[in-house]
Amino acid sequence: MTRFTTVYGAGPGHLLLLVAGFAVAGYAALLLLDDPSALRILVWFVGVALVHDVVLFPLYSAVDRALTTVSGRLRRHGRIPIVNHVRLPLLASGLTLLVFLPGIIRQGEETHLAATGFDQQPYATAWLLLVAVFAGTSALVYVLRSAHAALTGDR
Repeated sequence: MTRFTTVYGAGPGHLLLLVAGFAVAGYAALLLLDDPSALRILVWFVGVALVHDVVLFPLYSAVDRALTTVSGRLRRHGRIPIVNHVRLPLLASGLTLLVFLPGIIRQGEETHLAATGFDQQPYATAWLLLVAVFAGTSALVYVLRSAHAALTGDR
């Protein structure tokens, strides 16, 4: 096991997951070979990967570094660290945005209306309500943790 990890750089579970991921991607690519919009899907996929790697990843890494720095300063002053109370609602908001984005930007509005009988207008409001619930719940937990720490003297 140690020799494998030394040569590969990670455990065998990592390699197994990587191979499984490539197998799923290959299967998806095979399904798209006959699709006339395969080139458009490929361009979209590469574009999204580039936007993530060039724009989004540096952006959220910088925000996370700033948040970690601020949280470290708060911890030195004996307060409850806030970093995970910001990370978790942001992560949940980002993931739900990915899920609801086609509805929010009303992509395929006619198809959605024909299939469900409903328009896509509630998607944006529902997503904003979810973001508010995520942020509010996290803020409430932070306040409760801070109050508990202040009452018990536990930091």
